[in-house]
Amino acid sequence: MRNINPQYLVNDKGQRTAVLLSIKEYEHLMQRLEDLEDILEMDVAVRTETEFRDYQDIQADLIKDG
Repeated sequence: MRNINPQYLVNDKGQRTAVLLSIKEYEHLMQRLEDLEDILEMDVAVRTETEFRDYQDIQADLIKDG
């Protein structure tokens, strides 16, 4: 995994209350989260679907529909 360098904001008791990330680090984490969500949705679809269409059929339909 990529290096992430969080900075912590603390309260007057020294307890961490928030995390500060660079925009680049934040965007990287958000992209990874979106990718993980997509993977989990695909796993559910594969486990629950009983019929799958061939890729060429789907592609032909998309071309036909524009």
